[in-house]
Amino acid sequence: MSGQARAAVRSGGDEVRERRPRERASLGERLAAWRDQHFYGLFSSLGRMVARPWASTLTILVLGFALALPLLFWLVYDNARTLSSGLREAREITLFLQPTLDEAAAAAFAQELRAHAGVEAVTLRTPEQGLAEFRALSGFGDALAALGENPLPSVLVVTPAAGSNPDAGGLLGALAADARVDLVQYDAVWRRKLSGILHLGARLVAVVSALLALATLLVIGNTVRMDIQARSAEISVMQTIGASNGFIRRPFLYAGFWYGALGGAVALLLVAVVELALAGPIQALAASHAGGFQAHGVGLRGALVLVGASSLIGWLGAWLVTTRHLLAGRPQ
Repeated sequence: MSGQARAAVRSGGDEVRERRPRERASLGERLAAWRDQHFYGLFSSLGRMVARPWASTLTILVLGFALALPLLFWLVYDNARTLSSGLREAREITLFLQPTLDEAAAAAFAQELRAHAGVEAVTLRTPEQGLAEFRALSGFGDALAALGENPLPSVLVVTPAAGSNPDAGGLLGALAADARVDLVQYDAVWRRKLSGILHLGARLVAVVSALLALATLLVIGNTVRMDIQARSAEISVMQTIGASNGFIRRPFLYAGFWYGALGGAVALLLVAVVELALAGPIQALAASHAGGFQAHGVGLRGALVLVGASSLIGWLGAWLVTTRHLLAGRPQ
């Protein structure tokens, strides 16, 4: 073989060696590169926000107010629900008998009600028992002693049978229509009304939270969209040289994350200010409650949920905007 042929073979071998694909990076190297890219996107996006202090601050304040409103509504609803759950489930029907009805007639009426199928038990409270209880609880013993006669009527406490509905079964109407009964008091009716109000409150909190979460998503999405437009030339260059969509999208996603997280933190601060301003009246209301009701605030778990949800909303808003821009502007 001539010298020229040997040179050609050597050059061909060198070319083959040069065209061999590069060895794949190890898993540790790829994980390290992935980590470095995410850290860069995280802190570079924060640096861009700091570079525009006024615009960033106004956006975060708007987000804070939008997130604080549903949180305040939820606190009011949750405290009201806690207060209502502390109330005893009232099943008894209290019958205030006519003042002209003597004790023997009241006892006969109680015995008649015990035979009713919808009644589990009947307790008779005589006027003397009622007066003694009122004297012990009211603190007006001296004033009551000055009364010439006992003004209280006999009272029957009727316990409906388990599983029965006195209102639907007609028991309540029959008792109210009895001529021997002056007044019927059934607290379960009030309890059902309160449950209906709380159910409406829960639905209102859900609707308001959904609307303001959508508003938060739109605000963050619009903010990221303006940032994308300001960097459109840079994005076009990166797309031209082959940068992946994930690489281009990552800083904007972290910008949305920062807006959401900081907006959630501002919302917590606003709620804390409101709680501090209302602390006195709330404590007075709680002290007046016989069951020792204690109002509660957001708490650590609620704070973490709020910041996490707002960060997720920010991330989602940024993802939607950047994905739409990348799909529309990818060079062919």
